[in-house]
Parts: sequence; C-alpha cells; structure tokens
Amino acid sequence: MSGGHRRRLGVLMTATAALAALLVPVTSSVADAHGHSHGYSPPKAPNTPVLDGKRLRDTKIRLDHGDARLKRTLRDLTARADTWLDQGPWTVVDKPKPAPSGDPHDYLSQAPYWWPSQPRTADNPWGCPYVQRDGERNPEVDTGTDRPDIGKVVNSVTSLSLAWYYTGEKRYAEHASEILRTWFVDPATRMNPNLNHGQFIPCKYDGRAIGIIDFSQQYTSVLDAIAILDTGAPGWSAGDRSGMAAWNKQFLDWLVNSPFGKEESAAKNNHGTFADLQIAALALATGDKALARGTVLDARSLRIDPQIAPDGSQPQELARTRSWHYSTFDLVAYTRLAAVGEHVGVDLWSYRGPRGQSLFKAVDHLLPAATGAAPWPHPELEFYRYAASDIVHAAADAGDRAAKAAVPKLETPPGGDLWALRPAAEQLDSIAG
Repeated sequence: MSGGHRRRLGVLMTATAALAALLVPVTSSVADAHGHSHGYSPPKAPNTPVLDGKRLRDTKIRLDHGDARLKRTLRDLTARADTWLDQGPWTVVDKPKPAPSGDPHDYLSQAPYWWPSQPRTADNPWGCPYVQRDGERNPEVDTGTDRPDIGKVVNSVTSLSLAWYYTGEKRYAEHASEILRTWFVDPATRMNPNLNHGQFIPCKYDGRAIGIIDFSQQYTSVLDAIAILDTGAPGWSAGDRSGMAAWNKQFLDWLVNSPFGKEESAAKNNHGTFADLQIAALALATGDKALARGTVLDARSLRIDPQIAPDGSQPQELARTRSWHYSTFDLVAYTRLAAVGEHVGVDLWSYRGPRGQSLFKAVDHLLPAATGAAPWPHPELEFYRYAASDIVHAAADAGDRAAKAAVPKLETPPGGDLWALRPAAEQLDSIAG
C-alpha cells in the first residue's frame, strides 16, 4: 500500500471512530455525576396532537446526555412547575353560585369587556344594563366564575407534565394527574363537557358562543399534557386515561354539533381560527384523523384567505384597541393549527392565498415590533413585545429566514424562553381572549 493510500485510510478510520464516539453515548449509555456509564433506554415519544412528540423525545435524550443549554432552560421550566406543586386541584363545583342552568358542574365565565352602567342597588344588584368597553377587562370576571381556575388547570398541567417528562420526578406527574382527574374525571367534581354558559353577560345572555374561546385558546395544551402523561407517568391510571378520552369525545361532539359550536366555527376573526385549532387537535387526539385533516385543509380558504392581507397584516385584529395582542394571539392559533397539520400531512406554512397571503407573511409583518426595530404603528392599550416571541420561533423552525434572523433579538418572556423544551406557541401575554 502506498503512503498516500495509508494516509487516506488513516483519515477515514479516524473519522469513523469520531462518528462512533458521538453516536454511542446517545443510544447506549449515559454517564452519572461521577463519570460512570450506565445502560440507557431512550424515552418514549408522546403522541401529542400539537407538540412534536419525536422532537420532545430527542430533546430529552440530549438533556439526559448533559446538554448545558437545555439544562439552563430546564431550570426555568422546573422553577415554574415547582410553583404549582402546592396549588390546586381546582373544580367547577366550588364557585359561589352555579351557572344559570342551576347545575354546578356546568362551566361558567363572564364576558371580560362588559361593565355595569348603573349603580348596584337592591333592585338592580348587577348594575344593569351592561355596556361594552373593548379591551378594558372588568375585574369582576375573575371572581365567582370558573375562568381563572381553568387557566390555572391548563398552565399547571402543561408545566408539570413537561417537568416530569424531562426530569422523571414523579411528584410532577402525580400532581398533574390529580389536577386533571379532579377537573375532568371524578364524578363529584368533574366539569360537564359543554360551554353553554361561557362569557355570559349579566341581565342579557346566559351564555354566548364566543365563550368557547375560553377553552379553545388553552385546551390544546391540556391534550398535549395528557399525551405526555400517557407515556407512563406515575399517578396517571388507566381509569384517568379512559375518563379523559371519554370527556374529550363528548366535548368534541358538542363543539361540532351544538348551535354555539357551529356559530363559533363560523366566526371570521381569531375566534374562528381558535375554533379550528380546538376541533382539529381534539379530533386528532380522539382518533378522528379525517376530521383533523379536513379542518386544517379548510383553514386555507376559510381563514388565511379572508383574514390575512397580502402584506401580512390581519385587518380584523388591527381594528381592536389591543391590536398587537390580537395580531399575535390569532397567530398563536394559526401556528398551533399548522403544528396539528404536520401530524396529518398538511403543510399549512407553505400555503399561499390567491393574493399571496401566507402565515410567513403574517409573522414577518410583526418582526419590526417584535425585535424592537420599530414601534407598533397601531392602537394598543398595553404593548408587550414578548407576546410575539413564540410565533417568531415557530416561523423560524418552519423555514422563515427573516424570522430565524430575528430570534436572537426577541424579548424573553417572563419566566424564561421555554421554546426549546415546548416548541409550540403559547399566549405569552395574559389578558383574556
């Protein structure tokens, strides 16, 4: 063998050995704090309807093998999960008085932007009639209704389930299980699977279709949490699993077939987008892949075409007093719907409407304000730059070069940027929908 051949063979053998050294730890062993190697079983990929379960699994493998950057993000996640360990569980049956139906198991919420116009008296205890003040949240909606508690249920089980998945600490899974069991499964405390009394207005409406957004903006995160717990979480029983599956099927049936559900799906703004998200994710989670796929496909002509302008703006959301919030809020629904689409073979990101409308353009329209390069030029009562951070991450991951370049310039949300551990957009500013 010539010297040149020997050198080339040596280079090839060195490269092969280096590649093997990179691959073996991830698939066969993991070192403990003392450097001792142990057998390693890769985690299960959860069958999440929004989050990418395989990506979660790969992220956990990287964490298990000492990824320093992910460990820093994990500290933010577990700090958030720790705050929930001594809170809850919550239940719909403990509100001061039941919904207008008289059944304490019925969910009740109050319209956030409606206010009394008259002094409260013995003859008029509510101060009716109520009048609308768009964007101004009436603080009484957070007392005496279930809306604050369902927010706590969603936020807690999201953080707790992910914290368990990444750390293996059973206390997180056990508490998440207790919270879900209490709100949705236990006959004494469970919520009825309907939203007949969402966003009621005193002395005016016992409930409204737009109250569905109380769940549709958040409940898909619960579906992901359930799928994570289904990978073998301690405290999460077969009865819990079947109870949640039954609740989800009944809730989906109500969303699709009830008058309120049909009315909300017909909405032309963010309410319609979130209705699509909730139906598609629930359908996928309950095994109706055809409904999930059809809902995502229909969103191209029913949502993107009329709701997003050729320049990427969202005219119906810009008309609000909270135009920045609602522009980012609507895109949370779109980006999560696109994530559901990935599970059913629909690439919503690549869609272009007849006038060039697209999700990429809608995200890019927000980038100057999201990065701090320019002020937001539309009405906004309370601007939070970080509200756009997750949707920019989503667009960057989907291949948007401008969004990818913007990621280092984003404002970190309160509690840290958790995108690396839960790569699906969440509503990061906390006002109601």
